[in-house]
Amino acid sequence: MFKSLGAQRLVFLFFAGWLSLNFPLMALWDREATVLGVPLFPVALFLVWAVLIAATAWLVERMDD
Repeated sequence: MFKSLGAQRLVFLFFAGWLSLNFPLMALWDREATVLGVPLFPVALFLVWAVLIAATAWLVERMDD
């Protein structure tokens, strides 16, 4: 289906992001804890989002070579 390894990695990253931002896994972060005064859930949501963007950028930059 996807011939290049880069395309396969991007599809994997899409599904990993979809799963990590889905209800069962994000519910793990819904606690009364705080990180530097910020509730844990928004911090975890932002970190997952930032890691997905960084991983996508890294993969796309590597695919150009």
